Amino acid sequence: MYDHIGLKVKDLAASQRFYEAALAPLGHVPGPHDDSYAGIGPADAPALWLYAAKDANGPGTHLAFRAPDHKAVAAFHKAGLEAGGTDNGGAGPRADYSPTYYAAFLIDPDGNNVEAVCP
Repeated sequence: MYDHIGLKVKDLAASQRFYEAALAPLGHVPGPHDDSYAGIGPADAPALWLYAAKDANGPGTHLAFRAPDHKAVAAFHKAGLEAGGTDNGGAGPRADYSPTYYAAFLIDPDGNNVEAVCP
């Protein structure tokens, strides 16, 4: 498990909207923020930090968030699409990863591959 992740993003408002919506079904909430950064994660410990950077270069980053169940994986995918994400694989089993791997994938506003997984 990671402690925290920082991503440079071109449009902080768009990325904040996307991640807050997509990660809400996984139990993550908005944290500290201002015009240059935003934190998202568990209520007591934001672990994803978004930093405004006009020179952000994507794609290339892959983020995978653990989900408690299949319903949360589907809710992540739906909320992320509604918040401006692009489909990169709907909720479903991924037997090529493992017999019990269940995930959904989105492309965020900066071109990063974001996953919710219930292994």
